[in-house]
Amino acid sequence: LNELHQDLLEQVLSWLPIAAFFRVTSVCKRWRSLADSATFRRACRRREPWFYMVDDDDGGGGGRPVIFDSAERNWKVLKRRDESFSDFIPVAASGGLICLHRGDGEFAVGSPISGSYRRIKSLASTGKRRVRAIAMRSEAEWFKLVVVSGELTNLTFREYDAVSDQWGSENSLTREPKDWEEEEEEEEADEQEDCAQYYLSKSGDVVSTEFQRSPSKKYAGILTVDNGNNEILNFLSSSGSIIACNLKRRNFFVYPRLLPAFSEYSIDLVECSGKMHVVLLSEFMETASLRIWVWDEWLRRWRQTGAMPPWMSHEFSGKNLDINCTGLRRQVLVCGNSADIWGYYLWDMEENRWVELPEFHSSGGQRREFVSAFSMEPRIEDAI
Repeated sequence: LNELHQDLLEQVLSWLPIAAFFRVTSVCKRWRSLADSATFRRACRRREPWFYMVDDDDGGGGGRPVIFDSAERNWKVLKRRDESFSDFIPVAASGGLICLHRGDGEFAVGSPISGSYRRIKSLASTGKRRVRAIAMRSEAEWFKLVVVSGELTNLTFREYDAVSDQWGSENSLTREPKDWEEEEEEEEADEQEDCAQYYLSKSGDVVSTEFQRSPSKKYAGILTVDNGNNEILNFLSSSGSIIACNLKRRNFFVYPRLLPAFSEYSIDLVECSGKMHVVLLSEFMETASLRIWVWDEWLRRWRQTGAMPPWMSHEFSGKNLDINCTGLRRQVLVCGNSADIWGYYLWDMEENRWVELPEFHSSGGQRREFVSAFSMEPRIEDAI
């Protein structure tokens, strides 16, 4: 290997699993210096995604962070983050970075691979406006956070830029009418978003239209870039409506629903191949189906891109399963949990293949159950 040209050596070593790379960096200074090479970093970004798993204890002094490596198809245990961040919870991820948040408006960003995090300037009080969504975007040595707050009648957003280490000014978002909406329906929908409504389920239980999400997914936002180079932040409202905020044009609109509000289903948003996809679990005629949809701009309607095989989704029937999902490039991870069952399912978009992941057991043999996950890239430069 010492006789290889530097560029070729970097390409070869970039194919190694990250754990193997750390072992070879102890061989010589030349290999250790690869992490600073731009060529090596670009090669590493073609790696398969990692999924940072979150359990009910995350942010409460729980166990060490766990990731699922989609390339090696195994679990990895990472370094425990500093005690000063023990009461923060993961809320967003991009590249090799994870964003942590605390209820008082504090944020921290860092690398779960190295275990090092740093606080960023606190977001000034948003008054009585509640936080709707938090999203993150990173490129090389730069990252930014976007926070959307308020009700549908008065949405605003602010951005944090890592270069300036400052939060930008508050920007208002105006509603963009769509041809599938009537003006009266818009006003009625806005009012319904502000309060929970109730209906009887098939089993006779009283059910609320307001979604109850796990803490790590409460502010989940999906940040994508459309064909016009506009940044679009998508998030779920409390009633399950899909809101799309155009940060460049400073407006937003509401997608048409896949199912009526008074329906029993679980829904989540993911980014896959650069687009926002919707993962929807619903029940009909004593069986359950889990399908993945994408918005077709040309046809102006939802188009199905994938579905879990019926023999896999049927076991969800009658279990009141809650799904929390994440995606990156061509892969989507679905975390399903209820009082009766837990499971993690990986979908490959290109191969249209579903795989159930194995359970994770700690070193003491105890099973650890996860409620959600975040997609990230195993960027070696973020771990050095």
